[in-house]
Amino acid sequence: MQHVTAFSRPQTVPAPPAAAARPNLWILNSWRDLILYVGTPLLLLPIFALAQSRWSAQDIYLFVAAFGAMGHHLPGMIRAYGDRALFNRFRWRFIIAPVFLLVTCTVFYWWDLKSIILIVFFWGVWHGMMQTYGFCRIYDAKTGAFATFNKRLDFALCLIWFAAAVFLSPQRMTDTLGVFYSSGGPFIPAAVLRAFQQALFVVAIGVAILFLGNFIRVSRAAKRPNPVKLALLTTSIAFWWYCNNGVSNLLVGIALFEVFHDVQYLSLVWIYNRNRVEKDNSIGGFMRFIFRRSGSLVGLYLGLIFAYGSLAYFNSHLQIETIKRILTGVVTASALLHFYYDGFIWKVRESSTRQSLGLSGGTADISNAGFGWLLHGAKWVGAFVLPLGVLLILELHSAISPVQRAAWIAQDLPNGARPHFDYGTALQKQGQLDGAAREFRTALEYGPKDAAAHYHLALVLQDQAKFDAAAEEYGAALPLDPKNAALRYDYAYTLRRLGRGDEAAAQISEALRINPDFGPALYQRGATLLGEGKTNEAIELLRRAVDKEPKLVNARLSLGSALLASDDLNRAAVQFEEVLREVPDAAEAMNGLGLVYLRKGETSQAIVQFDEALRLKPDFADAAENLRLAKASDSRFRSRR
Repeated sequence: MQHVTAFSRPQTVPAPPAAAARPNLWILNSWRDLILYVGTPLLLLPIFALAQSRWSAQDIYLFVAAFGAMGHHLPGMIRAYGDRALFNRFRWRFIIAPVFLLVTCTVFYWWDLKSIILIVFFWGVWHGMMQTYGFCRIYDAKTGAFATFNKRLDFALCLIWFAAAVFLSPQRMTDTLGVFYSSGGPFIPAAVLRAFQQALFVVAIGVAILFLGNFIRVSRAAKRPNPVKLALLTTSIAFWWYCNNGVSNLLVGIALFEVFHDVQYLSLVWIYNRNRVEKDNSIGGFMRFIFRRSGSLVGLYLGLIFAYGSLAYFNSHLQIETIKRILTGVVTASALLHFYYDGFIWKVRESSTRQSLGLSGGTADISNAGFGWLLHGAKWVGAFVLPLGVLLILELHSAISPVQRAAWIAQDLPNGARPHFDYGTALQKQGQLDGAAREFRTALEYGPKDAAAHYHLALVLQDQAKFDAAAEEYGAALPLDPKNAALRYDYAYTLRRLGRGDEAAAQISEALRINPDFGPALYQRGATLLGEGKTNEAIELLRRAVDKEPKLVNARLSLGSALLASDDLNRAAVQFEEVLREVPDAAEAMNGLGLVYLRKGETSQAIVQFDEALRLKPDFADAAENLRLAKASDSRFRSRR
């Protein structure tokens, strides 16, 4: 450029250097990335706090596990089977894998084999970790930071901290060890487990220090790591740790991270597929229709995801055991397919993937030709077939009792409430009441506000006829779980045994207010009314109790007695016969049926029923008196006298 002045001759002046273009650090833009990828946990925590005030942890988990966990499998399936070029590259994987996994999962759940649960769990943890690592690669690609050492440090940091959050979580380890031992796994000595946990934590701290040191060192380089990546790693790992170790109810923790994972995944897949449709004319059919720039199609996209997830929600409420097991196998196969497909259809290093994410560079798409399929098959044999086969063999040859498994977990994790509670519950089911009470008290030392531990200890003390002590435990459990109708019902029994009938009636009333269809409470109220001579009111409540819980034998017995008192003999006989189908040696039902025959004048059949009742229960005074009356009214017995 010529620079001319009035006092000098013309001369050439160099042009000012052009300002280097600043790289775009974000996938979408700053505020969208913060909401969808980086800062999502900060938004989820208040939402879940509000949800917990309205719904139980179980309800929240079931909803998220269905519509979130399973629903978000659909977008990957759409791409796998709707992208013609991708399907042609991996045709045999997309054909063989679903058939193999569907058959495998259905067989395992049909025979109630636990091994598959452990494999799915570890695949799920790996899948969540790899999604975080994948976002690291995308953000670094935005700044052109492709150094191999940085990439390996990212992977090591994600792997070690995701693993540490699981292995250092008492709740997660209780569940994991429970499934491992149920699968026939050998006992892991507590000292070995503690040494492994300590070593894992030390390594995790070391990797974090190395990562931060390297991040600071290379931040001065021309192609420095993306600072957004550091924020993403911080929020993702901290949130994963919080969901596994900081949440009192593990189901809520799982649901929390699942929503975070789903928001990241669904939004990124939408962006990817929309760009793919716009840039690749070979994409057609359903994918081109749904992944267009349209707000209404975003709604359709989410609606399809919810519809797909409804299968899991329907399965969680299914009562038919056979169908439930089959559908559980289908849901599990869907999860494994999702983990498997995501392992190769979204590789950030491939140029086609990078183009659809708005990134430059990358390697050529990996071909399936040559011996690539052999290496791929060997990798998944090692990751799935081999460990599942070993666990299956161990499980089929295992003879470890549930009590022994629970004892092992309590030894491995002695400093937590949950392992001792589970061990106490196993002992309680076996009738080992002293041991159960000891374990529940130990659980309460670690979790004094554990309503379930107070409740179960009260049940044990009640079975030991220690009613004063049981009442104290019920009193401690009630403020911690005031909406538990079953707790109030059992508390009422103890109060009646202590002669506190009015308090017992109040607990039954409150149980019915909480759950008007709670069968045991309906039965108890009906039995009380029957004892007061209010037969018609008693019959109405007892019928409701039987309708809600058909196998509640005591309710049927009381209903039969109430119908007998109102001279409805045929319906009374039906109730006594139903009891005998459930409990063939129920002497009370035989006595009631005998009274029905006696009222009908069928004395011989009545005598047979009373005789059988006395054979089963020799000290049954009512049956003895009824037998005397029946014989007194029978002409054959009168003539003998």
